[in-house]
Amino acid sequence: MSPNRAGSVPLAAGGTVIALVAVLSAVAVYAFGVALAEVHPLLAIAVNVIAVVGVAPTVWRWRCTPVLRWVLAGAVLGVELGWVALLIHLVG
Repeated sequence: MSPNRAGSVPLAAGGTVIALVAVLSAVAVYAFGVALAEVHPLLAIAVNVIAVVGVAPTVWRWRCTPVLRWVLAGAVLGVELGWVALLIHLVG
């Protein structure tokens, strides 16, 4: 199996990129959300929703680009994990 073969997908490298970007995104979303929630909880929600709505069209256009799809998958996963952690923090 040659790595240069047409149609091959680098799953190990892609998975690593997804994991690293997901961790960085989750930490950034969580930290920013906690800081905004100290000012006002609705501010944290509003800024997160506005940011996602603003970025969504670009993510949708770039989803099939070979290298960017791994980065985008990690970012989407990281934002979701960051939101869950933030929700747990704010409710708990």
